[in-house]
Amino acid sequence: MMWIWGSTAFPFTTAREEALWRDETWRLELLVSGMDPTILNWVSEGKYIFLYGGDDIEWIRKFTNNARAMATAARIPLEMAAIATINVEKLSYCWQDTSLIWYFWTRLESMLFSKIQLKRADDQDPIMLQIKKLLSYDKDGSWALLCRGSQILTSGHGSTMLQTPIDFDLWKEHIPSRGFDLSFKDYHDKLHVAANNCCRFEFPIAAGRIPEGMRCPECHRLMEKYIAFLCCHDQTGLLEPY
Repeated sequence: MMWIWGSTAFPFTTAREEALWRDETWRLELLVSGMDPTILNWVSEGKYIFLYGGDDIEWIRKFTNNARAMATAARIPLEMAAIATINVEKLSYCWQDTSLIWYFWTRLESMLFSKIQLKRADDQDPIMLQIKKLLSYDKDGSWALLCRGSQILTSGHGSTMLQTPIDFDLWKEHIPSRGFDLSFKDYHDKLHVAANNCCRFEFPIAAGRIPEGMRCPECHRLMEKYIAFLCCHDQTGLLEPY
């Protein structure tokens, strides 16, 4: 509760937690909270905002360039914020402090655990559904989320969110009748369904908060459970032979 709402969550009871969730909606402020005044200024100005990230610098480069080209062609005010350390190339506005990136994902995971604890892990909860989608996109690599002011229009895997601005000429004809927002979302949704990407979540056993079951946020089927082993090669451990 502290990660998500800070002191607003006082007195940190289950009743308070449920009340806070009842007042919440899936919006950009929920994701960035007070972490970044620049993004919140863009929200207040009603601009289009791409929040995106990943560790593939080539994807980030292509996505940034194609998204900006699309915005110019569509004549929309677009800002971009990378949840990644890409400042070396000045591709777009980004979070230079790596602790902010860690905090972003920690808050999102806290939202997931909060919903699970309150028995809201089913996909009838629209916020829970979107939290699960965003967490699964990050585990799959690159991702992006498009907003207009506070409203989150759509989100997706890096492959489909890159292809949508690349294919702008294929769907721009719908903008006069449907508007940019729906035209972008409709085309991306078609790509997303066709891509049929897998979803996965990782829960460290040490955290002690592994749900008994999880439904896929895409197809809503019960997901298979696996046990994974991970080693990040602690340098001190590499000095001695096994």
